[in-house]
Amino acid sequence: MQLVWFCWALWVLSLAGPGSALTEQQVLHSLLQQLGLHQVPVLDRADVEGLAVPAHVRAEYVALLQRSHGDRSRGKRFSQNFREVAGRFLASEASTHLLVFGMEQRLPPSRELVQAVLRLFQEPVPKAALRRLERLPTRGARARVTIEWLRVRDDGSNGTSLIDSRLVSVRESGWQAFDVTEAVNFWQQLRRPRQPLLLQVSVQKELPGAGPADIHRLVRFAEQGTRAARAEPQLELHTLDLQDYGAQGNCDPEAGESKITRCCRRETYLDLQGMKWAENWVLEPPGFLAYECVGSCLQPPEPLTFKWPFLGPRQCIASETAALPMIVSIKEGGRTRPQVVSLPNMRVQKCSCAWDGALVPRALEP
Repeated sequence: MQLVWFCWALWVLSLAGPGSALTEQQVLHSLLQQLGLHQVPVLDRADVEGLAVPAHVRAEYVALLQRSHGDRSRGKRFSQNFREVAGRFLASEASTHLLVFGMEQRLPPSRELVQAVLRLFQEPVPKAALRRLERLPTRGARARVTIEWLRVRDDGSNGTSLIDSRLVSVRESGWQAFDVTEAVNFWQQLRRPRQPLLLQVSVQKELPGAGPADIHRLVRFAEQGTRAARAEPQLELHTLDLQDYGAQGNCDPEAGESKITRCCRRETYLDLQGMKWAENWVLEPPGFLAYECVGSCLQPPEPLTFKWPFLGPRQCIASETAALPMIVSIKEGGRTRPQVVSLPNMRVQKCSCAWDGALVPRALEP
């Protein structure tokens, strides 16, 4: 999990590029894929003349159309500048600890999260245990620290999601850092700003049978011993000010292409009726506004870029998209019938400035 930034899959739209204009071929490819076809069906005008769209098919199409305006597929979230949030140990039992962080007003709408780092102070091993450790090989003197996000569901039950897990040396002391960006992303999806962030920290033996059975108990964090204020758990929230580094919404329709400098969403219309392959096949819609993301993004200052060297330059991308419902003609057994199909990620809903390579948050499970 230490390499979480490198192993996250990049969010990929079915667009030519992140936020670039949708093409006729991409719409065709998506439609064929959704219908499980390898080529465009051959339909004559006689096949669709007089073809009536049943009420239930039209109702399904309208429902999908309405839903596509409300449901959005989320893309990347990323950023910089950080603030610290002091937390506390809510409960500790054996080698499991519950941390709580008050998050209200910590992430205002004007800022986006790029990384959240949990820092825990690992206390020095008691002198009485030092001789015991001297006889152990390096591999036998390690423990695994696992961080989980704890969610309290509406029915009162608890659910956990694995966030980070790595080995620490029992001989070490000082601050240990864990990447908990995904936990904060999950918390944001709940849309309950007054609900605190709960993190569960557990310490286990590295491997069964390796070293003493209780070696992991020597990994102790501040609340278990020293209660110095400086040793409280810390949550660093690295964010970006969207006023300076974000997109500006929709492009000015009166502005020419040469005058667009800052990232924005520009209208682009795809005329399905004018596409030869769609003739007699696509019944609805006759065309649609796809939009595209154009313009540039302000790049962070040099020291900030150095902080995350694996991230590429910030780009203007489609961060939220919507599906495109269609009614198409399907020919089976010599008869033609209408069918509703939904093409994902066809319409850009929102453009954002994103670092190339930034992580993609998982959707929150029920």
